[in-house]
Amino acid sequence: MRKDRKIGFIGFGNMAQAMTDGLLRSHAVAPEQICVCAKDSGRLRRRALERGIEHAYDTAREVAEDADLVIVAVKPYLVEEVVAPIREILSGKVVVSVAAGISFDRYEEILLPGTHHLTIMPNTPVAVGEGIILCEEKHSLTDEEFGEFCRLFSGLGMIQVLPASQFGIAGDLSGCGPAFAAMFIEALADGAVLYGLARPAAYRLASQMVLGTAKLQLETGSHPGAMKDAVCSPGGLTIAGVAELERNGFRGAVIDALGAVQKRK
Repeated sequence: MRKDRKIGFIGFGNMAQAMTDGLLRSHAVAPEQICVCAKDSGRLRRRALERGIEHAYDTAREVAEDADLVIVAVKPYLVEEVVAPIREILSGKVVVSVAAGISFDRYEEILLPGTHHLTIMPNTPVAVGEGIILCEEKHSLTDEEFGEFCRLFSGLGMIQVLPASQFGIAGDLSGCGPAFAAMFIEALADGAVLYGLARPAAYRLASQMVLGTAKLQLETGSHPGAMKDAVCSPGGLTIAGVAELERNGFRGAVIDALGAVQKRK
């Protein structure tokens, strides 16, 4: 990103902080190229200064005026209240929304006609460059603007473009999945501790195992079932553990967890 351009975050909660950390970690931008605002000004300034960000503003208007790319990162129910008063300013910017459930079509109603905007859904691992950024297929960015967006955020992880009809379930998978994966890591570590492994080592090994397995699947494109079979020898140790997971409904529980998320909408 050019040094004379700025990214502005309207709202600086967990997701905005994760995105900021990923941008700074990947050296996509420098701290002076970021400006932020949030309701709690005291907390905002502490979080900004921790990251070397000096441009912490009191209002969304100040961010919109200062930034070239404006990221709307407030709670979904606050989007219209926050965006409507500054939509004249936003009409000359690139607007990116991370507010879950607010689609491109809804933004067309909130923003002024002709505003260039894109709806995305990142997950928290973007903070360490291993996240997912879902992009709604329908957007009003120019090819050049979308290309710049992809170059800027590619250091945060995988960028996946999807139609609106698949956006919800993909968001549930990538957004809720880190909690499920963390529970799996914790459970594996607890099992290892039960049988004598020190907890710090158990967490490190479980986390690296999950990371390595995921990377292997991504890089080879192997079917997860084939990857499982590759480490299950006849009458061996791994197949005994797999059988126990099956007896306890492991896969059904994971599928049902996503179903429970869907039913809450």
